Amino acid sequence: MTVTETTSTTQAETLPAAATAPVDSAAELLNAMAAMPAGHPSRASLRDRAIEAWLPLARHLAHRYSGRGEPTDDLVQTATVGLIKAVDKFDPERGVDFAGYAIPTIIGEIKRHFRDRTWSVRVPRRLQELRLAITEANSSLTHSLGRSPTVADVAAHLGVSEEDVLEGLEGARAYNATSLSTPISADGTTELGDTLGGEDSEFELAETRVALGPALATLDEREQKILTLRFYGNLTQSQIADQIGISQMHVSRLLTKALTKLRGQLASDTL
Repeated sequence: MTVTETTSTTQAETLPAAATAPVDSAAELLNAMAAMPAGHPSRASLRDRAIEAWLPLARHLAHRYSGRGEPTDDLVQTATVGLIKAVDKFDPERGVDFAGYAIPTIIGEIKRHFRDRTWSVRVPRRLQELRLAITEANSSLTHSLGRSPTVADVAAHLGVSEEDVLEGLEGARAYNATSLSTPISADGTTELGDTLGGEDSEFELAETRVALGPALATLDEREQKILTLRFYGNLTQSQIADQIGISQMHVSRLLTKALTKLRGQLASDTL
């Protein structure tokens, strides 16, 4: 969803009557408020009345942005904040009518709301603006080319590199988040979260396994055979003793000696 709008003072002329009905009285309130000193006791009351008089304008502009993923009430509230800022900063002596000043102020506040509040993951402002530019370029180029534009088409249209376009497209994925509970199988039994990998308990042992081969090579042939039968063949010390032809006690001593040498070799390799 994009938020694009061109504003100018002429927009006041295209607003419906419901949004501009109180123009005369509202303008008089603003002029009266501007003529009063900042600390005048009646100024606050005039300010409140002026804001109320121009609320239809704020509501009208907010509704123009409804249906883009944000609650209308939130947009009306944001537009009202923009209206209040416009009322507080408006200077009648500059020769600009209030509607021409307030419209871009209110729309700017709405745009900031979309920019700052609607992204699931916060990304740099440059990428947010690039996403909007890419969306507009896609729409324009699809119409003019009669096909979906390529990355190169969009880059040439915007005057940026293809890498920038790809970065903007990747950043656009942060606009909306997808729930891990989203079903991804036809029968609905598999959710997106089920496809995510978990912590691999064997990962920490990978480096040890790599170093184990050279460490085993430092043992003599009998020690290697005893360790292989014990830990790879899963034989007991008595079974190993029968195969090699020595006592079980001797196997135990050799096994302890081999493991001590092996630990020492692995420890020295990791230093």
